[in-house]
Amino acid sequence: MPLKKHFEQSVKCCCAIVIVLISFNAFPQKFTLMSPGKKIKVDLFNRQNAEAGQWYLRISYLNNGKVCEAIPAIDLGLSRSDEDFSKELKFLKAGTIKLIQEQYTSPHGKRSARSNMANEVVASFENPSRAKLNVIVRVYNDGVTFRYEFPEKEGRFIVKDEFTSYAVPTASKRWLEKWNTANERFYNVTKGNNVEKQDWCYPALFQSPDSTCWFLLHEADVNRTYCGSKLSNARNVSEYKLTFPDAGDGRGKGETTPTITLPWKSPWRVIILGSLADIVSSTLVDDVSAPSVLKDTDWIKPGLVSWNYWSDNHGTKDFQVVCKFADLAARMGWPYTLLDWEWDAMGNGGKLEDAAKYIQSKGIKPLLWYNSGGDHTWVGATPKDRMLTHESRMEEFAKLQKMGFAGVKVDFFESEKQSMIAYYLDILEDAAKFKMLVYFHGCLVPRGWARTYPHLITYEGVMGAEWYNNVPFFTMEAPGHNTTLPFTRNVVGAMDYTPVTFTNSQHPHITSYGHELALSIVFESGLQHMADRPEGYDQLPDGPKTFLKNVPNAWDDTKLLDGYPGKDIIIARSKGDNWYIGGINGEDNEKGKTLKFDFLPNDVKYKITLITDGEHDKDFVTQYLVVDKTSSVDVKLLRRGGFVASLIPLK
Repeated sequence: MPLKKHFEQSVKCCCAIVIVLISFNAFPQKFTLMSPGKKIKVDLFNRQNAEAGQWYLRISYLNNGKVCEAIPAIDLGLSRSDEDFSKELKFLKAGTIKLIQEQYTSPHGKRSARSNMANEVVASFENPSRAKLNVIVRVYNDGVTFRYEFPEKEGRFIVKDEFTSYAVPTASKRWLEKWNTANERFYNVTKGNNVEKQDWCYPALFQSPDSTCWFLLHEADVNRTYCGSKLSNARNVSEYKLTFPDAGDGRGKGETTPTITLPWKSPWRVIILGSLADIVSSTLVDDVSAPSVLKDTDWIKPGLVSWNYWSDNHGTKDFQVVCKFADLAARMGWPYTLLDWEWDAMGNGGKLEDAAKYIQSKGIKPLLWYNSGGDHTWVGATPKDRMLTHESRMEEFAKLQKMGFAGVKVDFFESEKQSMIAYYLDILEDAAKFKMLVYFHGCLVPRGWARTYPHLITYEGVMGAEWYNNVPFFTMEAPGHNTTLPFTRNVVGAMDYTPVTFTNSQHPHITSYGHELALSIVFESGLQHMADRPEGYDQLPDGPKTFLKNVPNAWDDTKLLDGYPGKDIIIARSKGDNWYIGGINGEDNEKGKTLKFDFLPNDVKYKITLITDGEHDKDFVTQYLVVDKTSSVDVKLLRRGGFVASLIPLK
């Protein structure tokens, strides 16, 4: 029976068998593994049509009765300093099918109640020397993950290369960010002959040639036993191979190839798969990562933050400016204010200790910036080395805890080598001892650590509003960029873009006030740094100002209602019984959208406060309506415009 026909029939019959596991001696296919919902299928094949040789996975997706071959081949294998595990691997067996079924909660992110549910199989191989390699494959309802395992009990080796490579048809659309250590560039959309050959950042978004399927490539559960990786199609324009860090990253400090000790498991290779709505709502990167190491998470409190750097790059040098931003947080009901770089040079009426006392006297918790320090960064901003060693961190965290600081922002990592991965995790483990929140800046993008270390509350790893300070071209690119990030970077974890600015920094923005207001919902971050100066918020009309006083930033659920990367997005998020909707237009033409509320529960009416673009880009219109599951409301978005809505159930 042809494989596609078999796949279609297995779905249509809806039989009780959730896994189809096939082993043929005469054919290259060794197993088929399906998702619990029977919409995603993974096959293992041999390229030589033999029992030994090179192996690859194929991923298929069922959409409205049509099978899409999402990724025709994912090449497998590694090379170790003592052995090769790629070219002459002998298939031994596929183990017993295992149902992964786990529930957990998260104190912040796009969903509070999480489910880690998948079907798993372990494929066992050996090379000509009879050294063993396992490939652990899981199929979820929203994607596929796999990892390598060396099961032998002893040995210490260097992994010389990893041969994981994703074959992507030339006609596939792709949204990719050119590789840079800070993960701060634009996502450019290409296909066909326009695709460039080079190194790329995670995550990477692709649309199948027939437009029936989307998938996002990433990795998760990276730990001290490996390095971070990136994607490269430098050798073959249609193949994206996992690639280790460049030798020059982090000023050349650290080894590019990881050293491992057996037994060992690699990070998970993650493919989030399905519709755009499936991708945007997915928590797969966290789901597949290690559970929390913290027993007590009650002290981890997400919230909005006032931040002086965007409007005044040297604001933290000035005690009076620090006080103004503490007062702003107090007026707006935001729980935090951040003291950025140059706090150790503070003057004009007070020092750090005075600032900490003043901030807390307003009922606000202070956060504090640090340089990551060390020879891996060129940046000499002080204090430079207080996060660098265990001893200095313990001393610094003890001082901060005594002064009432709630967390730290640590900046300028510039590398994803194994030694730097260990440094990130060292900071997190020491910070937890003092109940310090951690925010990484100038850093890698999320790898699932927010599950393992839930006090890691946000990351930069994005070209955000800070770039209005840096370059004039961000002004024109920002609207489309803003509508791409929810489908790419923000899918895989918290993203501190530092949004919601109404005045201008060094370079102006051309997004409407409605667009800026909507970023408070469209972008998810456990610490949402509101970047404008106090007068930017004080001048707002009552409706938008009240909205920003009350909008959450940690969510119980997330749903994509409409959108397309680079064009527009409408997203709904819930907190308790309340729902919040944010929509932005990334294009230069005015648009009309119809809001449908079919995601609401039955027989419940909601009071909706709808704040939309007005007559011009600095104007708002606020409406108050009653809606339920059957309602719809028409909304106008200006070019580069936006809107928000809050829905509160009527008692």
